[in-house]
Amino acid sequence: MAVYVNQPLVPITYLRPKQALFERVASAVEGGRNLAGQTVSMAITGGGYVRCTYSDCVLERDDTERHEVVEWLAQRGNGSFRFFTVPIINRDIGPFPSINGRKRPVITGIPHSDGSLFSDGSGYSQATVFGKVLSTASVGAGQMSIRLYGAARDLRWSDWFSILHPTKGWRAYAYWEVISKSAQGSEIVGGVDLSYRDYTLAIGPALREAVSAGDYVEFSAPRCVMKFAPDFSLSTGFSGFLSARPTLQFVEAF
Repeated sequence: MAVYVNQPLVPITYLRPKQALFERVASAVEGGRNLAGQTVSMAITGGGYVRCTYSDCVLERDDTERHEVVEWLAQRGNGSFRFFTVPIINRDIGPFPSINGRKRPVITGIPHSDGSLFSDGSGYSQATVFGKVLSTASVGAGQMSIRLYGAARDLRWSDWFSILHPTKGWRAYAYWEVISKSAQGSEIVGGVDLSYRDYTLAIGPALREAVSAGDYVEFSAPRCVMKFAPDFSLSTGFSGFLSARPTLQFVEAF
């Protein structure tokens, strides 16, 4: 039986890709043609999968560790039977607040209650936007209800988010319709008064595993358990001065 939890995280921002592409590949079948000669398409409930491509990662002469990471990805991923946890980069697109002129999905440098930091000068980190499931939804469900905290804007067109399922691990979803939303409210969470709205969302792909009220919904760093695309193999190497521009292609793991 495949294991989807505790799979290693791909340090994709460290590899500095020039382009990132994310796609929910839909699943549909076509029926016969109507009198106008057009086929009738029907979506398959629960079908489809997530796919992403990171193109032209930047590796140069002094980036020896980046070359090692790419070699590790090739040795682990080629053959498309071992899994990774792959981030979906949405930090400049999601509903995050602007702090010092830039969207911030995560705040870092948070001190202890006495104002001190760790010995290395770092502090705690906290997502600026996060959610929780409001009501139980079964595996294969195409909609879910969530409470979203701290968003700088309403959910409107589409955003990526993820859920850590007990068996299926991290899975990425995107909503394609906001079915309903509540008026803004506030709630004390972890000793902090946070604003929130409740949403009912139509999502894709369908839920990979049932969710329960209170389950955490990750907006600040969505991710998904994936593997190399079956028709993809990562070659390693470089041109002069250790320059390389590898491309990575992942599909959702099943």
